[in-house]
Amino acid sequence: MINSTEKVISHKVGLLNLAEELQNISQACKVMGFSRDTFYRYKGAVEEGGVEALLEKSRRKPNLRNRVDPVVEDAVLKHAIEQPAHGQTRTSNELRKLGVFVSPSGVRSIWLRHDLACFKGRLKALEKHVAQTGEVLTESQLQALERKKEEEQAHGEIETEHPGYLGSQDTFYVGTLKGVGRVYQQTYVDTYCKVAHAKLYTSKTPITAADLLNERVLPFYEEHELPVLRILTDRGTEYCGKPEHHDYQLYLALNDIDHTRTKARHPQTNGIVERFHKTILNEFYQVTFRKHVYQSIEQLQSDLDDWLETYNTERTHQGKMCCGRTPLDTMIDGKKIWQQKNVA
Repeated sequence: MINSTEKVISHKVGLLNLAEELQNISQACKVMGFSRDTFYRYKGAVEEGGVEALLEKSRRKPNLRNRVDPVVEDAVLKHAIEQPAHGQTRTSNELRKLGVFVSPSGVRSIWLRHDLACFKGRLKALEKHVAQTGEVLTESQLQALERKKEEEQAHGEIETEHPGYLGSQDTFYVGTLKGVGRVYQQTYVDTYCKVAHAKLYTSKTPITAADLLNERVLPFYEEHELPVLRILTDRGTEYCGKPEHHDYQLYLALNDIDHTRTKARHPQTNGIVERFHKTILNEFYQVTFRKHVYQSIEQLQSDLDDWLETYNTERTHQGKMCCGRTPLDTMIDGKKIWQQKNVA
């Protein structure tokens, strides 16, 4: 009698046990749902290798002939550290010049085994390698790390140190007022404390973009004794142009403000001001347009100013730096950071 506790082979052992008890192979196969050929195959396996021979064996065997030579694999891994910006085809071509022959798909298969298939993975491996060895970065490696920083900024990872360090400006289309025409809002949001300023216009031009800074933003920061060091905008014509002929560019230059533009086709770079536009649309415009019929842009601006006062001084904010405080409170607390840096 054959006994086994292995669930994988219990049904196979059961067939052999039943045939022995019944002394009838055909009847046992009929009861268990097996063919006679299967019975004899199981019986032969047990006679040759014992019960363990009934365990399922994977039919898939690795084709070691397809595995690249260790020397080639080491060369690919080394190149990934030295030139993380190179793709699989470029890597294959560069290694061929050194006498190492591996196809682009072969390069990728090696990368996949070592978590190097994406650019970020290769940069991570580079950073780990430098931390362990202390090697000096080459020019190409430095460029790759700079590219990583740009990519992070393009996906909304904005570096901001204190209030006034970086402001985000954008144009928001409000709608059309009867008797007035199209209405645009120029918006400025401090990326550190989220204090916001906004003014309405009937056009979007470099003059209107500069007017918001001149009338609302810079006087506010002068009042609080804070600088405006840099402004981030998209690549709209109201913000970008030839510096010597562009009113907005000239205004920034006169006030010694650096200008950073979003990466092309990456509007999420300016995500902080875009998120503010969603807030002002939901909490102000969609509400006020149900209550009032505005006859002039001045009436709408008056209500907008009241809402901005509430937003900046009373409405708590869940931003990274605010943590439940109002934007103005966050700015006042962050002002201490600027004062410490300024003294230093």
